[in-house]
Amino acid sequence: MSSVSTPSRLFLLLASAFLLHSPAFAQTKASTPEFASISPDGKTVAWTVKHNGESTLHLSSVEHPDPATEKLITPNGETSCGNSSPIWSPDGKTLAFTSTCTSKHEQPGQEQIFLWSKATGNIKQLTHLTGNIEQPSWSPDGTSIAFLFVENATRNAGALAAMKPWAGVIGEDGVEVQRVYGVNVADGKGEWFTPADLHIYEFSWSPDSHLISFVGAKPPGENNWWVAQLYIEPVFPPAPTKPISILDPQTTPGSLHGLQIAVPRWSPDGKRIAFIGGLMSDQGATGGDVYVIDAQPNATPIDITPNIDGTPTFEAWIGNNKIGMIENRRGRLATPDFNVATRTMIPNSMGDLGEIALTSHPLKDTVSFTDYGQFALIKYSFSNPPEVFAGPLDHLQQITHLNDGLKPTAKTESIEWENEGFHVQGWLTYPAHYDPSKKYPMIVTVHGGPSESAGPSWSGSMPNWSALGYFQFQPNPRGSMGQGEKFVQANVKDFGYGDLRDILTGIDAIEKKVSVDDHRLGLTGWSYGGFMTMFAVTQTHRFAAAVAGAGISNWQSYYGQNSIDQWMIPFFGASVYDDPAIYAKSSAITYIKQAKTPTLIIVGDRDGECPAPQSFEMWHALRALGVKTQLVVYPNEGHRFVDPTHLADRNAREVKWFAENMK
Repeated sequence: MSSVSTPSRLFLLLASAFLLHSPAFAQTKASTPEFASISPDGKTVAWTVKHNGESTLHLSSVEHPDPATEKLITPNGETSCGNSSPIWSPDGKTLAFTSTCTSKHEQPGQEQIFLWSKATGNIKQLTHLTGNIEQPSWSPDGTSIAFLFVENATRNAGALAAMKPWAGVIGEDGVEVQRVYGVNVADGKGEWFTPADLHIYEFSWSPDSHLISFVGAKPPGENNWWVAQLYIEPVFPPAPTKPISILDPQTTPGSLHGLQIAVPRWSPDGKRIAFIGGLMSDQGATGGDVYVIDAQPNATPIDITPNIDGTPTFEAWIGNNKIGMIENRRGRLATPDFNVATRTMIPNSMGDLGEIALTSHPLKDTVSFTDYGQFALIKYSFSNPPEVFAGPLDHLQQITHLNDGLKPTAKTESIEWENEGFHVQGWLTYPAHYDPSKKYPMIVTVHGGPSESAGPSWSGSMPNWSALGYFQFQPNPRGSMGQGEKFVQANVKDFGYGDLRDILTGIDAIEKKVSVDDHRLGLTGWSYGGFMTMFAVTQTHRFAAAVAGAGISNWQSYYGQNSIDQWMIPFFGASVYDDPAIYAKSSAITYIKQAKTPTLIIVGDRDGECPAPQSFEMWHALRALGVKTQLVVYPNEGHRFVDPTHLADRNAREVKWFAENMK
C-alpha cells in the first residue's frame, strides 16, 4: 500500500520518453525573455532571452523593432556563455551587463560585470571577482555600479536553493553573507558599502549618489528577511560609514508592526523613501501597501494606500508628491498613481493592463522606465506567450516576436465567487476539445506562499492537465495577494480552514457552471500548496487523489526543522514554544486518522523551506493507517527543483498517480 523511494535511472528514462511523446507535453516550448531595460532616451531596449541554459543579450529599436536589425551584445563574439541583467547608465552612453564570457584565466561560469559603449561598440570587463553577483545598479551620477555580492559563494543566497548538507557546527559554519559592493566605473576599483554583519536583500541609490537605502538583517540571510530593517548609509564621500536603521517593523507601532518590507525607493528630492510593507511569506514575492517614510532616524512610516482593493507589487516616484505603482487586482494588473500628501488615488490614473503577468528576476524589478513615462517590460498571459514590450503603458508596442505562431492549447478564464463575506478569485482551464455534454475530472492546484497568488501564466502547469482531459482550477483563497491586505491577513492563525472553505466553495461554483465530475477531483500543490494538500485530505474526502509537493504535515515539529522559522511568528502570532496549540490546530498529523485519500508525496532532500522530514512524517502516518501512499525523495534538490530529469520524473509520477486513482 505504500513505498518510499528515490527516482531510479530506469524510471527517469521512461519519464523522459513519456514527456516527449505524451500530448500533455508535446507542445512547443516558449522562448522566455528574462530582462528588459529601456535606455534613458526611450529609443532602445536591451533584453535577454534564455537558450539551452544560457542567456543572450540583444538591443532593439523601440520605434522600429525588427528582428533583422536587432544587435547581439557579447564579449569577443562568444556564444557558448551567458549575458544577462542589462542596465543603462544614466546618460544612456553605456550599457552594463553581467556575463560569463570571461577570459580563460578566470573561474569558468563566474559572472562578471561588463560595459558596452554605445559610441564605439567596444566591450570591456569591469570586475574580476569570485562570488555571486545580483541586482547591479548604476549610481545616479554614473560614476559607480553597486550590486549585491556574496564573496566566494557556494550557493544562491535565497531560501529556495538547495541548502548545504547538514554538517559541522550548525548555524555557525559556512554562513555566507550578501552585502552591497560598489565598483568605480573609471578604474574598476571596488569596495564594500555595507558591513559584514548585515545580510542585504535589496537596495537603492539616493538621487545625489551619496547614500544607499537597503533592507537588511543579521545573518543567516535565508532566515532573517522576515525581521529585516530599513537602513540608510552614506557611501560617498569619502568612504562608507556605519549604516543607520530608520525603520524596524518589529518595534514600529501601527499597521506595519511585525510585518515585512521590500522595494525601497528614494523620492527625487532625496528626503523620503517609499517601500512596500505587508504580510509576505516569501522573499521576492512582494506585496502589501505602499508606505512612505522620512529618510532619517525615528521617523514614522505612513501608509499611502490604506484599504486598497488590490496588492501593489512595484512602486516608483513620479515626482516628490506622486507615486505610481503596478497592482495585482484579482488577476488583472492595474497601474494607479497615488497622491502622497492626501493618501488617495489620483483621479483617472487607474490604467488597466488586463489579465496579464509580468516576468522579471526578481519580481520587484518588474519594469524599466524613463523619467518621461516610457517603459520596457516582459508580459504574457494565458493566451499570449512572453514577449518584450515598450512604450507608454497605455500604448505598449511589441518589441520581440520570439514566440510567433504559438497558440494556447486550452481556454482559461477568471472565476469569481463569494464566501463568508469574501470575494474570491481563481482561474479555470478547460480540457482540450471540451464537450459540455461530457463529464470531466478536475485537478485543483493550490499555490505556495500563502502570501502569493496564481496568475495568468502562459505556460500554465506542468503537466498540462488540459491536454490530458482534465479541468484545472487554480484558486486564490484568503491569504492570497491580489485582493487587499485584509484578504492577505485573513488566514492568520487559521491555516487550512477558511482558505480550504474558499476552495471548496469555488469548486461548487465551477460545478454549477461546467460539467465537472465531482467523483473525480484531484488536489495538488507545492510548498504552502503542499501543506494544504496534506491538511485537506484530513478534513474532507471529496478528493479522489492527492499529490503533495514539499509540504508541511506537522507545524510543531516543522518549527524546529526548517531554515526559515522567522516567517512563522506573523502568521501564528507566537512561537511554537509559547503557543503550541495554535500550531497543532493546523497540522495534518493532528487529524491524520481521518485521512483516506491516496496521496503521493514529493520532496527534495536538501529543502530548507519545507524539509524532507515533514514529508516522511506524513508518509509514515498514512502508511501506518493503511492509506495508499508513496514518498519520492529527490537527491540534491532544494525547495525549487532544478534538475531537468527530476522535473520530468516528478511530472510523470503526478500524471500516473492521478490517472490510477481517479478512474
